Amino acid sequence: MLNWLFNKNKSKEVHLDHIGLDLHSHLIPGIDDGVETIEQSVEMLAKMQELGFRKAITTPHVMWDMYKNTPDTILHGLADIRLAAKNAGLTIEVDAAAEYFIDEHFVGMLTNGEKILTLPGNRVLVELPYSTQLMNTSETLFYIIEKGYRPVLAHPERYTYFYSDPSVYKKLCDQGCELQVNLLSLSSYYGDNVHKMAVYLLKQGLITYIGTDAHRLQHLDLINKTNKDGWLDKYSFQNQKLLEE
Repeated sequence: MLNWLFNKNKSKEVHLDHIGLDLHSHLIPGIDDGVETIEQSVEMLAKMQELGFRKAITTPHVMWDMYKNTPDTILHGLADIRLAAKNAGLTIEVDAAAEYFIDEHFVGMLTNGEKILTLPGNRVLVELPYSTQLMNTSETLFYIIEKGYRPVLAHPERYTYFYSDPSVYKKLCDQGCELQVNLLSLSSYYGDNVHKMAVYLLKQGLITYIGTDAHRLQHLDLINKTNKDGWLDKYSFQNQKLLEE
């Protein structure tokens, strides 16, 4: 359980030691909408270490209409930021997976048995469109499972088309999908409705992991401003378990 300290009138420093692992970020420069330079990568890793993370698994977008990233491009970038972090004297461990947009290219990768970069336990981080619901979301997630992976749905609280029938979240979990909430969704950063849905999913016990989804240093700096609602003490996440897998 998180042992964050809260003050109703004044934010205190957030310490994420009990989470330990951040499994969703965009730290490799120049390959998606995340950081642009290696210096920014190091700054963000230093901030993650300061917050208490012992490991970061960065997850560049693989979205074939926009970011045609492959395991080679991602792992090459990973080697660069690992070296830069080491040279900067950082102790935080860095690894890479990917955030796969569910599109025809991704389904083709599954069908053809192409290499997919995964989180521990053969989990694959996936995202859905923000504006228009996929007609076959449930079937595609089941197909991921059929292919031997465990789907982790990134930031489900941000898919507003599910709001009219939130029972869909439990159906996805019952089907074998795990849900990852963005840490900043626990504030009003993405808006009040996203915040309310994040709280709803927590209260329903449907969230497995929390992640920063950090694209820039500002996102990490804002984490301290989420430190005001004592209800967060009531919930725990399984990030720590992935450190052992």
